[in-house]
Amino acid sequence: MNRETLLANIRTVLPRADLVATPLPAVPDLQLYLFNPAVMDGPLSHEEAQAVVAEPAYWSFCWASGQAMAEYLLKHPDWVRGKRVLDFGAGSGVAGIAAALAGAREVIACDIDPAALDACAANAQLNGVTLQLSEDWRLPEIDVILASDVLYDRDNLPLLTQFLQQAPLVLLADSRIRNLAEPGYEQLECREYRTLPDLNEFEEFNWVRIFRAGQAA
Repeated sequence: MNRETLLANIRTVLPRADLVATPLPAVPDLQLYLFNPAVMDGPLSHEEAQAVVAEPAYWSFCWASGQAMAEYLLKHPDWVRGKRVLDFGAGSGVAGIAAALAGAREVIACDIDPAALDACAANAQLNGVTLQLSEDWRLPEIDVILASDVLYDRDNLPLLTQFLQQAPLVLLADSRIRNLAEPGYEQLECREYRTLPDLNEFEEFNWVRIFRAGQAA
């Protein structure tokens, strides 16, 4: 998997799009193929805007919570070192790649979007690691589940309980719910990050909280 595959995927939605290997500000040793806003000469046409809304390429951005999770894992590798890790809703694969760099025994990137799984594979190759790919997150013998920016939809809240039924340890990064009252989830830290490329989101969405639930196996 390479950049050309990702370009073909994104250009089915936005023919003018480009992707560039971009170091992350919080984790400069980690790069991702991300949307390049410099190529957008002028506003989107009506047709382009409709296509983007219908099929958003979430995987072409590194969301604030993903960057937060990546930095946290590289600063605290003991959470994943030697573990079988599942990156839920992987998107670009940033959290899973960080887990692999931190010494995880195996990392599975899970996403329901085939284009996102392509991005995970290409970005893993870019960073010299390997991710297993899956559309199904209910896999046996998972030691750690990583979940970054999955609570943008409040209907996903029941997943937090389901994660703990699937793995002994869950690490969650979220900027959407300021006061998470989910039983068993303990806040570890809160820091400011920005989505890359910057979408100029509301300031409150730039504050990412890292939570832990369960215990390491």
